[in-house]
Amino acid sequence: MIKAVIAGGTGYTAGELLRILINHPKVEVVAVLSSSLAGESVSSVHRDLYGDTALRFVSTPDIDADVLFLTLGHGLSVGYLERLNLPEKCKIIDLGNDFRIKPFYKGREFVYGFSEANREEIRKAQYVANPGCFATAILVSLTPLRADGLLSNEIHLHAITGSTGAGKSPTESTHFSYRDSNISVYKPFAHQHLGEIKRFLGELSKCSEVPKINFVPLRGDFTRGILTSLYTKTPTTHSLAEIYTLFESYYKNSSFVKISHVPLSMKEVVNTNKALIHIEEHNGYLHITSVIDNLLKGASGQAVQNMNLMFGVEESCGLKLKASAF
Repeated sequence: MIKAVIAGGTGYTAGELLRILINHPKVEVVAVLSSSLAGESVSSVHRDLYGDTALRFVSTPDIDADVLFLTLGHGLSVGYLERLNLPEKCKIIDLGNDFRIKPFYKGREFVYGFSEANREEIRKAQYVANPGCFATAILVSLTPLRADGLLSNEIHLHAITGSTGAGKSPTESTHFSYRDSNISVYKPFAHQHLGEIKRFLGELSKCSEVPKINFVPLRGDFTRGILTSLYTKTPTTHSLAEIYTLFESYYKNSSFVKISHVPLSMKEVVNTNKALIHIEEHNGYLHITSVIDNLLKGASGQAVQNMNLMFGVEESCGLKLKASAF
């Protein structure tokens, strides 16, 4: 069994990790770390796990584990790692943003954990930086084009996310009175995930400059899920049918990324680790839609997918989840 520890265990991503890992046939969750709630039952915070686990939060910095998941606030992982006494063998998967752009820590590199594109690197990695939720949804749409040298024109992109994307701590924009029956723009052209998107696309094909990405994020009046809608000029060398073939070939070995020939909605992926993609062509522009669950494929699900790869476990193990659909 893989002995797993979750640090920062009170948030949404930690709750989703626990939901997956306590039902994972190859994993034993040995500790959930929280300095503020040490001694309290995990199910007192994550009520959906009531009756499923007897785990209690602990605060000890000494960890005897095979893998440590960091589900801390952004910018907190480096300082937290400095305080831990980790065994040399322990693998780390960081779900924050500390190592997505600056991947080195004490002479070791955090491999970018975009599972479908970096599968072989993740298999060999000791440290993995899990991608951001928007980054994952956008990269599944752009990576096949970039890998084939077909992404050279400016990209225009809108993406809408649920309220859980803002984390568990309440803010004015996550308050029910604000969010209900409401949609709003935030961080237009300046979202923090743009940095990791550009870095990954640049490293994927170093022979050409990453085109400008005009990204306008939206807050939606729902709890979970991301829908992205982007367009760029259609490559003159490829028909729509050939673009479909390119995407299907790129993701042919993926357990979770699938190409749809009919339009998409978020209900097809919420509560799953799937990413679905739909492609159309309009007046010389390629329009690509993708949908994911921001807490699963965009966070905890992809983290478990990466853990499976790192430990030589079948990639979809513990992640065969069905969408609620209605």
